[in-house]
Amino acid sequence: MAKVYIDKDASLDPIKDKTIAVLGYGSQGRAWALNLKDSGLKVLVGLEREGNSWKVAESDGFKPMHTEDAVKNSDIVIFLVPDMVQRYVYRERVAPYLRDGMDLVFAHGFNIHYKLIEPPKTVDVYMIAPKGPGPIVREYFAKGGGVPALVAVHQNYSGKAFEKALAIAKALGATRAGVIETTFKEETETDLFGEQVDLVGGITQLMRTAFQVLVEAGYQPEIAYYETINEMKMIVDLIYEKGFTGMLKAVSETAKYGGFTAGKYVINEDVKKRMKEVLDRIRNGKFAEEWIEEYNKGAPTLVNGMKEVENSLEEQVGRQIREISLRGKPKS
Repeated sequence: MAKVYIDKDASLDPIKDKTIAVLGYGSQGRAWALNLKDSGLKVLVGLEREGNSWKVAESDGFKPMHTEDAVKNSDIVIFLVPDMVQRYVYRERVAPYLRDGMDLVFAHGFNIHYKLIEPPKTVDVYMIAPKGPGPIVREYFAKGGGVPALVAVHQNYSGKAFEKALAIAKALGATRAGVIETTFKEETETDLFGEQVDLVGGITQLMRTAFQVLVEAGYQPEIAYYETINEMKMIVDLIYEKGFTGMLKAVSETAKYGGFTAGKYVINEDVKKRMKEVLDRIRNGKFAEEWIEEYNKGAPTLVNGMKEVENSLEEQVGRQIREISLRGKPKS
């Protein structure tokens, strides 16, 4: 089993006298900047434009500055801008101002693993990857908890990169829950795989296809939505809280029998084979090449995909069902 690092295993000492530049003030950037500041660290916010994020950072008590100025005045640079923007920000706003002994920090390994960013050997390069969205990272921290995280070291110029990674994890609140060591390769490839075959791609297509099968067979769309999409939250919540065994114990015997038999028929060895093909494309870099090309063309697949989903019958029905569900939600 992997070693889990908790609060007692980490110290803020390796970074307490450092100035930290957080590049980007989206959901993760805001959470990181606020958590690090509330942990007593000196934080600068670096932004490309004086737009909405600039105003939000100001309202949160920061004095944002342009990216290159934040880099010039910092010891640790944290990349929290979107993956496909990072290499441009690095090349134009960060690399010219890097000094020997500085740290480059990432929340996802994509740009380092696929060599879109190749830092000089005279800097530390490490990663802290919270396993939750930015608003949750902030919410849990503010309430005294923390979101688990992965940490990894790519370059250890100082000899203390891992200790600094744990220190930032602690300042984010992650060691309150638990931190596991990984590599940039493992984090990147497993993260992309999970998103594609399960968390975003697989589960979405599974639910939408099940909905469509019922509607095409003549069942009411509202009933189909309840049975194939809406109830998914309750099942996933049970798995999150109690594991697969706990979920199975919570459903009927009929549901268990049908699940054990039909589940393996639908998600069969052919599906597993295609999952392995997806993983191969991630590991050999073909997915990264495809995504970079797609992004450079203006991401038409994303634009068209979002339009198709937004206009689908399941989304139209979903809006109605969510209104019904919200009316029945207990008031806190």
